[in-house]
Amino acid sequence: MRDVYYAELESALGTLSFACDGDGRLIELSFGPCVAAAPIDARRCAHVSEQLTEYLHGTRTTFDLVLAPAGTPFQRRVWKGLTAIPYGQVISYGELARRIGMRGAARAVGQANGANPIPIVIPCHRVIAANGTIGGFSSGLANKRQLLALEHIELAA
Repeated sequence: MRDVYYAELESALGTLSFACDGDGRLIELSFGPCVAAAPIDARRCAHVSEQLTEYLHGTRTTFDLVLAPAGTPFQRRVWKGLTAIPYGQVISYGELARRIGMRGAARAVGQANGANPIPIVIPCHRVIAANGTIGGFSSGLANKRQLLALEHIELAA
């Protein structure tokens, strides 16, 4: 069992809570206060707070964090594909499937996208429906709209 340290950040999106392992790798991020039984240790996760704050203030467009999300090999493949979507750009689920070599697997890619344990940093908000509409977001469409607006992305109504 690895050590896990939690922290929270108050932001324009509300409270963000996240966890780092003993090596400082980010393992999860969620919208809302921390619900874990482990104690909050902001010092051990300060590098995550700093980079999230910079991103949310528009002064950071890429993250320099070591990530350690738990997931299946397929999920991790999708999440790696998400990290290759540049700031300020969106692609469809089908395009993401094509980019990771899984043409025709848009639905499975969408499910893996929805299971992303590190939203924002692994930018699942940059994936939209094939028709150019917002698509889904496990952390709520209002949060997805805010993240897209932060990156100056405008979608069709």
